[in-house]
Amino acid sequence: MDNRSSSLADTLERVLDKGVVIVGDIAVCVVDIELLTLRVRLFVASAQTAREMGMDWWTDDPFFAPKAVERAAANELAAENAELRERLAVLERALEEKRP
Repeated sequence: MDNRSSSLADTLERVLDKGVVIVGDIAVCVVDIELLTLRVRLFVASAQTAREMGMDWWTDDPFFAPKAVERAAANELAAENAELRERLAVLERALEEKRP
C-alpha cells in the first residue's frame, strides 16, 4: 500500500511539473444532422509550469483576482493622468512662448 501511494505521489508530481494536455470532441447528431459540438481542451499542470508556458490568465481574471481589476483601473487612470500632464505642459510652454 505504501509503495502504491508513493508511486501515485511521484506520478502526480511529474504531471504537475511537466503538464498534461487532454483533448476531446463531443458531437450530438440526430439523423446525420449535427446539433451540437463541444470541444474540450484540458491542461493539467502546476501554476508555475503554466506560467512558464505563457498561460497565466487567472492573474487578470476578476473572479480569481478581484484586485487585478482595481490594479488595471489604477494603471489606466495613471496613464491618463500622465498623458494629461504632458498635454498641459505642452500648452503651458506654448502659452509662455506667445507672451511678450
